[in-house]
Amino acid sequence: MYHKGALADSKIFKERLKRASVLMEGAGLDAVLLTKPQNMMYLVGDGRLCAFTIVTRQRDTYVGVPKTDLEDVKKSCASERILGFEDEVGMLHSLMHIWKELGLEKGKVGVENTFLKISMLEMFKHPHAKPEKLEFADATSIMTDLRIVKSSEEIGLIRRAAKVGDIAMDAAIKATKPGVAETEIAAEAEYAMRKNSAEEFYRTYIASGPRSSIAHGLVGHRKVRRGDLVMIDLHPTVNAYHADLCRTICVGKASEKQRKAFEVYLKAQRATIEAVSPNTTMTKLENLMHEIFEKEGYEEYFVGPPIHGVGLEFEEPPLPAGHAFFHGEEPKDELKPGMVISIGNCGLYLGDFGVRVEDTVAVTDKGHEELTRYGRKL
Repeated sequence: MYHKGALADSKIFKERLKRASVLMEGAGLDAVLLTKPQNMMYLVGDGRLCAFTIVTRQRDTYVGVPKTDLEDVKKSCASERILGFEDEVGMLHSLMHIWKELGLEKGKVGVENTFLKISMLEMFKHPHAKPEKLEFADATSIMTDLRIVKSSEEIGLIRRAAKVGDIAMDAAIKATKPGVAETEIAAEAEYAMRKNSAEEFYRTYIASGPRSSIAHGLVGHRKVRRGDLVMIDLHPTVNAYHADLCRTICVGKASEKQRKAFEVYLKAQRATIEAVSPNTTMTKLENLMHEIFEKEGYEEYFVGPPIHGVGLEFEEPPLPAGHAFFHGEEPKDELKPGMVISIGNCGLYLGDFGVRVEDTVAVTDKGHEELTRYGRKL
């Protein structure tokens, strides 16, 4: 028995399905089978683990979830065909039932090769889950092309997440004092994010003293000392959309070495943000940062890549070539209005300390809009 989601008649999702249909036709796909929460969220308004979404070229949608989640999904889903299953075996039987109902005894279905574990993919190929002649192909590029340019409504949601990030950054900085542990600073930031409507957040990074020279400074138990630089990196999620914000501050008076490195990084980051427009590329922006670091004598301390896309994921296309390969994506170099990027993803790491400043920026018709606005003072 199928159920209808409350958002089934939404114009937003109908328009997205229309674009998906065109891309599927171009790729020779009869349907896509999605399990990545962000992709399901984009096309049917609900994305959760242990669930699946099927979208056909004819724009029919099917959503399968554990039966315990059925009533909750109906409130937020844009599909007219929502079903509940009891366990993994029930999930496989549901898939087989849908393929047969669609008449897809043979054909080609897109799946997310860069998200699915091999064990999951093999499960979808099980004789109880699909007809023998039904083939699978990679649909990663289709979902990337659908999601990479954001609508004004999506940018509005990212703007809201950015405001939450600014509030949380303020709470984190106010909590940063000598004797306070990194875990305590993270707690204040995460509480502020939750308190201001963030459903979740990607991993929080707090790194103090020598640990600020770590590229991914996971929160530790180290207590802040006077004279430390503290790197605070936050990723709030509001209405499923992310923002990315990082600041580096000094507890007490910064040394000349610390201040100089911070000023050089901020100069490079600000110059790169000012250069954001539809007339440039990710490569040109990266090269600009490198040029400034090289001119100032800091290139050897820089670890990249400094730029990535932001949206339903805190890190998504557009991505520079090397980073795209790491994510299993194709490089997307040209910037277009509606793309949202983060500038300042990696910092200057001098060994005894590191510095980094990161902001979320939307590409507009005439240039750019900075979405994160918290002050940038050491």
